[in-house]
Amino acid sequence: MPASDSPTSIRTPREVFERLAAGISAGEWEGLAELYAEDVVVEIPLAIPAPMRIEGRKEVARHFHDRIGLLKLRVLDQVVHETADPEVVIAEFTHQGEVLATGRTWTSRNIQVLRVRDGLIVSSRDYHDHVQINQAFGRLPELLGG
Repeated sequence: MPASDSPTSIRTPREVFERLAAGISAGEWEGLAELYAEDVVVEIPLAIPAPMRIEGRKEVARHFHDRIGLLKLRVLDQVVHETADPEVVIAEFTHQGEVLATGRTWTSRNIQVLRVRDGLIVSSRDYHDHVQINQAFGRLPELLGG
């Protein structure tokens, strides 16, 4: 991540989400964890087969690292809603994804609720369409027991 894009130069929750979305779209998986606080908690309540909870920047980095060479994502149609809490934004966006090994694609709508403090994500609740994602990876029948 270039010095001008370092987390400490990014101040607002909106800017942090926009940097996260740009990094995902550019495939910059290695640097994205730097946008998260050391003790961050990421909850993914709609994950299949069970909700996920990722705790700490190191685990977030591992989560992003696992995507390298596996998939390509573009973040499109993003709308960021500011809330009464100056630390919290709600981002709505579309993922346009591709499984690199098979060329299978998907498009899904997503919502993230981010709490950003001192330019770093301290918590995130990520609502992604895991049915679409798992279908693109060919895992849906297995996950549904069929």
